[in-house]
Amino acid sequence: MNDVSPELLANFLVSGLIIGVLYALMAMGITFIYSIMKMINWSMGEFYMIGSYVQWFLVSFVLGGSLWYLGVLGTAAVVFVVGLFVHRALIRPMFSTAMERRNEYGTVVTIALALFLRNLATVLNGPDTRTPAIDLSPVVIGFLRVGGTRVAALVGAVIIIGLFYYLLTRTWSGLAFRASSENRVGVQTAGLNILRVDQVAFAIGVTLAGLAGALLAPVFLVFPANGAVTTVKGFEIIIIGGLGSVPGAAIAGILLGLVESLGSVFLGTSLRDVYGFLFLLIVLVIRPQGLFGERSRLT
Repeated sequence: MNDVSPELLANFLVSGLIIGVLYALMAMGITFIYSIMKMINWSMGEFYMIGSYVQWFLVSFVLGGSLWYLGVLGTAAVVFVVGLFVHRALIRPMFSTAMERRNEYGTVVTIALALFLRNLATVLNGPDTRTPAIDLSPVVIGFLRVGGTRVAALVGAVIIIGLFYYLLTRTWSGLAFRASSENRVGVQTAGLNILRVDQVAFAIGVTLAGLAGALLAPVFLVFPANGAVTTVKGFEIIIIGGLGSVPGAAIAGILLGLVESLGSVFLGTSLRDVYGFLFLLIVLVIRPQGLFGERSRLT
């Protein structure tokens, strides 16, 4: 182990916090959809990719770098509409018909959707890497100098997570979502259209992934397969936090980002992804249901 200066350690901690919050944003979308619909959306990474491309397009050709934050809002609107359409066309038949093997159908359809969207992006934009030109000055935090785009991504992600928490806990729609996650039959008995609840929930979930892509577009490169790594991270996080636990996804995302950063500074950056998997394995050994998951009961 090499000597680590306080400046280097603080730099890696800040970096880990920033990427961890954005990991959490992605994972919250995955677990939110699962908590209500009890299905895994394997195409979440591609909605991240769509968000990054929409942000790049809006900043590069419509708004300019100074109005990048309007691009984030535009990305949210575009991805939300795409999510509504995808649910209506592909996901709704799972629940509106007496379909057997729903889990298998959902897995096949979302994996096929992921492959389709990734190849469509390659056809439309080619395999070239792109990045939106956003000119933000570095921010000095104590003795640290942090890139402006990274700070903007952190602040934006925190605001989005806060708004999402407010939606779930302080609005009528949030009450409907939470009720649907607890008892779908009860929600229908109360007169709510569960298919509409599912559609809006799916659109919100994929929008969270798209917003993560928009915020990270100026930090990392934009290309057709840029959502693959974030998908893996997202599923690591929901396992660590507990499947179906939205607060667990938020906390686990931050923890994963910090573990990867601390592992990089103390052990080396070449095995950064391995540190996250080791953390996952340790959590599963100690608490198989995840940090905030509940043990299932057989009746």
